[in-house]
Amino acid sequence: MLDRPHPTPEAPTTDPFVLAKALSGHHFIGGRYVPARSGKSFAVVNPATGEEVARAAEGDAADVEAAVEDAARAQKEWAKTPARKRGALVAQCAALMRTHVEELGRLIALETGKALRTESRVEANTVADILEFFGGLGGELKGETVPFAPDVLSVTVREPLGVVGAIIPWNVPMLLMALKVAPALVAGNSVVVKSAEEAPLAVLRICELMNRVLPAGVFNMVSGFGPECGAPLVSHPKVRKVTFTGSVETGKIVYRTAAEKLIPVTLELGGKSPMIVFADCDFDKTLAGALTSMRFTRQGQSCTAASRIYVERPIFQRFVDAMAEKVDKMVMGDPLDEKTDIGTIISDGQFEKVKTFIDEGKATAGATGRACSAMPSDPALKKGLFIQPHIFTGLGKESRLVREEIFGPVTCIFPFDDAEAVLEEANDSEYGLAASLWTNNLKVGLTLAHKLEAGLVQINQNLVVQANLSYGGVKSSGLGKEASLEAMLEHFTHKKTIMVNMA
Repeated sequence: MLDRPHPTPEAPTTDPFVLAKALSGHHFIGGRYVPARSGKSFAVVNPATGEEVARAAEGDAADVEAAVEDAARAQKEWAKTPARKRGALVAQCAALMRTHVEELGRLIALETGKALRTESRVEANTVADILEFFGGLGGELKGETVPFAPDVLSVTVREPLGVVGAIIPWNVPMLLMALKVAPALVAGNSVVVKSAEEAPLAVLRICELMNRVLPAGVFNMVSGFGPECGAPLVSHPKVRKVTFTGSVETGKIVYRTAAEKLIPVTLELGGKSPMIVFADCDFDKTLAGALTSMRFTRQGQSCTAASRIYVERPIFQRFVDAMAEKVDKMVMGDPLDEKTDIGTIISDGQFEKVKTFIDEGKATAGATGRACSAMPSDPALKKGLFIQPHIFTGLGKESRLVREEIFGPVTCIFPFDDAEAVLEEANDSEYGLAASLWTNNLKVGLTLAHKLEAGLVQINQNLVVQANLSYGGVKSSGLGKEASLEAMLEHFTHKKTIMVNMA
């Protein structure tokens, strides 16, 4: 338990506005809240109203230096802690997190605009699940015996890398932070997280909560902008591993910097995920799956969103009409209202980007864009970043809406007649993160699943990231895996060989 004064309430609170103000202006370094060394801060805005709800510490190289130095000192002792004990402490963090689910759900809804009932509360529960899963894997940090020679004992052991730098995005920041922090900690590393500037609050609160259990300095967090705060973290000489989720362009910069230091990286860089629907599918189940797959409740702000949907021609028009009808019934409104299905876009910049894609699609000859759901009528939300979900048909395969990741509530639906042809269309993308197939013919499903160029392929479902299922993409969707035992062993430890000559 933290024995240092801190500005936030010890018990869970359901008032996200009060908690946001209490978190204002702080990093979490060395087991305590500290302001930015420069004294600078930046606004955290509620995207549903446009109002400032907090200030975040604006970190720079000096803050990163302090965090990494504290992490490096703490890591030496943390690595000496037995692995199962480290796991038990992370599992204890999971139990603590479960008592704060409602608090964290409301806080993330406030700062990201994601609907509480359909998105934010779910994410908060998933954080606890991820910590609990990795907490049970301490005993799996095993080595091997190697049959080298009869009079030589040859074994391998798993050892931590050191300080891990983790950079997280804004769409599901709590979940993606947990996927990076939990395996790194159980493996014996210390961690410095750089939060997304659009969503720094809930992850900061989680860092504090976990520090009530963990030794000081093992888990640290800084906030700030990429060039001033993220870049110094990646390039710091004592950071021995970087794990990053974000855009392809930034991921390449991270990769180049890490290459100069010859350190390992894990990169999850987005997707343009195809959904292939055959006429023999369970129509109602597939329709419900399409709504989930497109992540409309998250305004489409998901790397695995089914933004390209290919439907066999006999059911194409029925599918398009039924999907539009379903989305029309979804309620868009205040993210903190239990009646709300769909919240907001995260920021002004993202709002303008998505709007540009929608306008371009509507201006395309031969294309039809159907706006679904209704804009909120509450005057208090008139400045909110709400966008109606759009379903496009009639676009060509070279359209930017088909080829580029929009990260908004926009999906493009196409008819198809031939399985091999639709496979070629689905694979015609620089991305390869996820895909789904919907058919009652498992032979067809499994055949195509093996041929799809994606790191995660699901048949007759499209779940979000789950603990214990290896997650990661191919092509421009990134490098490495998350969410599994494999992720902990291969990405947060190195294997050392020890030989004893007994002759």
